[in-house]
Amino acid sequence: MRIEGDASLEELPNFSSMLCNNDGKIVVDLQFDLDEQRIRTIKGSAKGHVFMTCQRCLEPVEVAVEASYNLATAFSEEQAKTLPRGYDPLITAEEEVELLAVVEEELILSLPLVPGHADCSIQTSFGEPETAEKDTDQSNPFRVLAQLKADKTSN
Repeated sequence: MRIEGDASLEELPNFSSMLCNNDGKIVVDLQFDLDEQRIRTIKGSAKGHVFMTCQRCLEPVEVAVEASYNLATAFSEEQAKTLPRGYDPLITAEEEVELLAVVEEELILSLPLVPGHADCSIQTSFGEPETAEKDTDQSNPFRVLAQLKADKTSN
């Protein structure tokens, strides 16, 4: 069986709490099957574009999210340990599974740790743009130790 559809961000409260707005949707594709060992599997993907807060300038930045999953259902930790490699266990004590919660967890894992614009240039407190090219001698904390060592060997 296959289910395809769109999920609004309002239906994914934990995921949307990490975003700066709830505009957008996630395209979800779920395939349910029994493998050759008669294990229930859920394969699929979820993808979309969302807006997070840039951690440099604090403005919204568009982020492409994509999660793919290959799950096998298990009813206990012991049964999950016996699943073949290649499957991530989906441990459930009941026959019913909240599918949006599973998709939401996978999407949360796909978010970047530090979202930001690729060309973001922030201003320092001195009014000059911050650059990645700093003088290595000034920022090297071991420069003083090297100088002391050089003074000691010359004496």
